[in-house]
Amino acid sequence: MASTAVLAGGILAAGLLSAILGLLQYYGLAEPLVPWTTSPALGQAYGNLRQRNQFATLISMALMAALGLYATHASARARRGLLASAVLLLIAAAASTSRTGLLQLLSIVGVASFIARRERRGWRVEADSQMQIRLPPPLLLLSTIPLYFVIAWALPQWAGGGSGGVESMLERLHTGAPDDHSRLTLWHNVLELIVQRPWTGWGWGELSFAHYSTHYTGVRFVEILDNAHNLPLHLAVELGIPAAVLICGGFFWMVILAKPWRERDPMRLMAWGMLGAIVLHSLLEYPLWHGPFQLVFGLCMGILWPAAGRGSATWPKPSTLAAAALLLAVSFASWDYIRVSQIYLPPDERLPAYEEDTLAKMRGTWLFARQAEFAELTLTTVTPANAAEVHALAQRVIHFSPEPRVIVKLIESAELLGLEDEARFQAERFSDAFPKEFAHWLKDAQPSGAATASPQ
Repeated sequence: MASTAVLAGGILAAGLLSAILGLLQYYGLAEPLVPWTTSPALGQAYGNLRQRNQFATLISMALMAALGLYATHASARARRGLLASAVLLLIAAAASTSRTGLLQLLSIVGVASFIARRERRGWRVEADSQMQIRLPPPLLLLSTIPLYFVIAWALPQWAGGGSGGVESMLERLHTGAPDDHSRLTLWHNVLELIVQRPWTGWGWGELSFAHYSTHYTGVRFVEILDNAHNLPLHLAVELGIPAAVLICGGFFWMVILAKPWRERDPMRLMAWGMLGAIVLHSLLEYPLWHGPFQLVFGLCMGILWPAAGRGSATWPKPSTLAAAALLLAVSFASWDYIRVSQIYLPPDERLPAYEEDTLAKMRGTWLFARQAEFAELTLTTVTPANAAEVHALAQRVIHFSPEPRVIVKLIESAELLGLEDEARFQAERFSDAFPKEFAHWLKDAQPSGAATASPQ
């Protein structure tokens, strides 16, 4: 299928470009490319995705694209080029130091080696096709795993000159994350939240508020928690267990009915692999909250579950109408984003029309109302005259971003309104969720003579 080959070529090209950018970043050579990319600290590689696991997932999808194209090209020259591309992608995967990426690599190599072994035993595609899958030899595929670890050991030696200043993948595997930053702690907190509201959940987009407002029996995940870093858990905590079972179970049933283990076409196998990489990543983070992965996920779904036959119609094709509606929606969203984002820019960088009275001009937004209210709250000083208005605004914004500066506005406005019980409750939550920030705020507030509600 020509469209599938275009997708494979596009993913491979994006992966190779990101691999080059990532390696330049890793060795501290990306500064001349700013602002087209970023220049992180030495030993960090993430391309333009700005997060190592997203970078690793793109590299994994590019590896699968390279394997798919290798299987469909008989040219020895093309295959040599694809193998060279795979080596570059492997180096970038090691530079990412992503444990998620390592799991994806192990899965890709394992499945590809199995298929390569089966094809060499005469496992062919459907009878109506003359194409036979021709992956590299299984031993060559399996050799990428020890090669990966050799590269993972060597990269920081070359970057840090052997000084040990660059974190290696082997160190990440050995040390892991601190207890209060680990996924296990995060998931334990989320499970406690699910137990509190198992049937209907806390509401879509309410996980960060639920995390802030809950006192846990064990270790607390110390950061603002706006995603469960596991798609089934996230659906369960925000929508309830029944909805999570329905959504995840429905997708799983679709996969079972499609019988991916019976696939023979290389491009469809590639699409299954890309889908699998995104699903695996979704069990550890939230790639489907980001546009590039949503796009690839949707395209793979379209390849694997193509629409049924199309009938004729006198009206414009639904796809044309949908494209026009999408274009209008994107245009409106872009304009609304540009308008609201002005308040987050320094005054001298704003558009001329928004240099003055910026806050008032961004009110009334549909798509970015929460971001606009957050900006308004953080830029407003609480006074007796506006305490009621600020208090109502803070009560809304805390569901969007329960961070210290929002909590402080809520406590201060509650105190001015005489709502001592609420102020005391929020102070208790503040000290539990952000103990360091609470101590700093309490220290700064007391010398000024402010009536500060301390937790009991």
